[in-house]
Amino acid sequence: MKTAESNIDKILIVGDRVLIKPKSTKDRTSSGLYLPPGVQEKEKVQSGYVIKIGPGYAIPMPIEDEEKWKEHEDKVKYVPLQAEEGDLAVYLQNQVYEIEIEKEKYVIVPHAAILMLYRDDGLFE
Repeated sequence: MKTAESNIDKILIVGDRVLIKPKSTKDRTSSGLYLPPGVQEKEKVQSGYVIKIGPGYAIPMPIEDEEKWKEHEDKVKYVPLQAEEGDLAVYLQNQVYEIEIEKEKYVIVPHAAILMLYRDDGLFE
């Protein structure tokens, strides 16, 4: 039996992107007025939980001209991202790509669109 968790494990995030599960939004204001579903989604800043992260910013390997006899590998090194799985991220809504996996809404966010990260080991407890 396939579960949503197994399908998420199969996903590879590319480069400096982050897969985020948006936080459930409030459906009413502090005064008790109900908001239509599209109002919260149009906010400029959203928050959600980091599910997966890409390898980071790619930087090419330096080529050493001194050892021309040596074979050069075209391996790429990565500068790691600050985000980690489980972080609460605050990000810019206008730079996300929305996807749906197993009827759950996720967003792919470039690392540059993340404004703030909140890291707490007891966040999901």
